[in-house]
Amino acid sequence: MKTDRPRLLAPWRRSFQWFCSLLVLLIPFGRWHGRSLLRLDLDSFSLCFFGQILRLEDLHLFLFVCLLFLLLFLLATLVFGRVWCGWACPQTTLTDLAEWWARKIGLKIEHNRLQGPPARKAVAHAGFLLLSLLVGANLVWYFVEPERFFRQLADGTLHPGAWGGMLAIAGLVYVDLGFVRRLVCREFCPYGRFQTVLADRATLVLHRPASEAKRCIDCGACVRACPMGIDIRNGYQIECINCGRCLDACRQVMARRRQPGLMVYSFGSENLGARALLNPRTLLLVAATLGLAVVLAVSIHNRPLATLKLVPSHTAASRQLADGRTAIFFEGWLHNRDDREHSLNIEARDAAAVTSPELRGQTRNIRLQPGENRPVGFVLLTSPAKRQTIEFLLKDGQGTVLARQRLDLRPPSDR
Repeated sequence: MKTDRPRLLAPWRRSFQWFCSLLVLLIPFGRWHGRSLLRLDLDSFSLCFFGQILRLEDLHLFLFVCLLFLLLFLLATLVFGRVWCGWACPQTTLTDLAEWWARKIGLKIEHNRLQGPPARKAVAHAGFLLLSLLVGANLVWYFVEPERFFRQLADGTLHPGAWGGMLAIAGLVYVDLGFVRRLVCREFCPYGRFQTVLADRATLVLHRPASEAKRCIDCGACVRACPMGIDIRNGYQIECINCGRCLDACRQVMARRRQPGLMVYSFGSENLGARALLNPRTLLLVAATLGLAVVLAVSIHNRPLATLKLVPSHTAASRQLADGRTAIFFEGWLHNRDDREHSLNIEARDAAAVTSPELRGQTRNIRLQPGENRPVGFVLLTSPAKRQTIEFLLKDGQGTVLARQRLDLRPPSDR
């Protein structure tokens, strides 16, 4: 008897897993205006974030970025529930890949253990090790640019911290893939417990509606297909990762009887529909996420193109010159935040317009590459006033003021 082919979710799930995996793998290779899409540079204490460089002085923006990701995660959990676990979680993806490799070389997996000849188990573990090294290297690429990583790896100059991080992560992943696998989701991962706190009547769930129980033929296909070894017919269980394998298995069995499958994804166990998402809890979280995204975008867009940070030198004391003027030594940093090169000039003026201070040293035609952070040093020659407020201006080649800083100065005799 010819049966209609059921629509399965497995191809969609695998495609989404590959998409997420390739995205994580390739982001370190991406560039925006010549900068890494996403990389934490420990040498300069800066974060490359999609064309922007957030340095230590931009810590508030970095906190905004972290908070935005947290709100997005909470929102996804509230709306989609455990679908993250079955469709996007790296642990599930890596475990699926490891189990596919084990079955590909003729091994069976029973009760989370590899079953088969020792030689094939050795081949399986070799594959697990290679995959673990790739994961460890991929994590390091978010701190060390891939081009520099491979170059230093080839000539043996890779930093010990990068080596240690890669091998430590690779070791953990290998233990996970070789021996733990699904036990991480079942016994150790806190997300399932966390999700039960956030879930409400509108959260997406995978279940067998009570109205479909009478059509169940107790074939056990859903239980055999479940990677977590649970029986979804018993209702919600914290170990369920909402991967949809039971749904596909049920659809295939029921298709031979020319009937639809029993398992469904629905917003809430009562199948309230997408309109159930229009509740105060979800709408409030959506509003907070959108609001923070707007604040972050505006803050990044309105950042000055360059910054100027100056302090009187702690190594060279101020002194009185023969002509009566005071020489005050300054040191500081210039940072070009723009995505193009700038030639910058430092000027000084008395905020009270009493005198015109003179600068000597590294203050003219300072060329900074995009994102460059450079130290500067110079001398301020000013009149021996009791107290002065000096305003330092950082200008580009066209005379546009990019940054300014005011400092209250006192002559050496008053210190």
